[in-house]
Amino acid sequence: MPGHHPVRNRRATERKGDVRERAILDTCEALLAQKGYDAMTVGDIAQGAGITRGALYFYFGSKQEVVTALVARTVEHLWERSRATAQADEPRQAIAQAMQRTVELWNEHGLVMRTAIDLSLTVPEIGELWSRTADLFITAITAVLERAGVQPGTEPEQASAMARALCWMIERTFYHASQESRENLQKASSTCEHIWLVSAGLTV
Repeated sequence: MPGHHPVRNRRATERKGDVRERAILDTCEALLAQKGYDAMTVGDIAQGAGITRGALYFYFGSKQEVVTALVARTVEHLWERSRATAQADEPRQAIAQAMQRTVELWNEHGLVMRTAIDLSLTVPEIGELWSRTADLFITAITAVLERAGVQPGTEPEQASAMARALCWMIERTFYHASQESRENLQKASSTCEHIWLVSAGLTV
């Protein structure tokens, strides 16, 4: 059945900006907000995208595949942000920009990211996408810490270990704050930014 191709094999289709596939993913994101993952069905997604169930199955083999593709589309934006952070020169500026860009993405797509976190333990493809996202952020945070003078390495007080803890702290903090309000998310981000600056030895 055509819809059972793995998500990664459809990346080329996404790059061409396939209008129907984009409509399916946009509808899925809207339905996550309206019904939640468990309650929404393939039929709901097809109806919202203005196509038949059969047409949807040409693109995706299941609801899980649609959500996985939606997560993939969203985390690509996170990957862009992590690359920009790793490449920025001045550590303070890199930290501020990384946190602000991450806040913007959580404000826009927080529901998708919370769904990704919720499903990462039970849907291997989503778990893999989220792990890769975390690894890229850890690499970026490590680079910023090292530029700020933190010793490289994996020992508890060295950059790589500190970066891993900072990454997962930010993830969990944003997960909770994004469910409350934009104001609380911004406050939580400021706290995480402060902790990152302290860890990097950049506070006055």
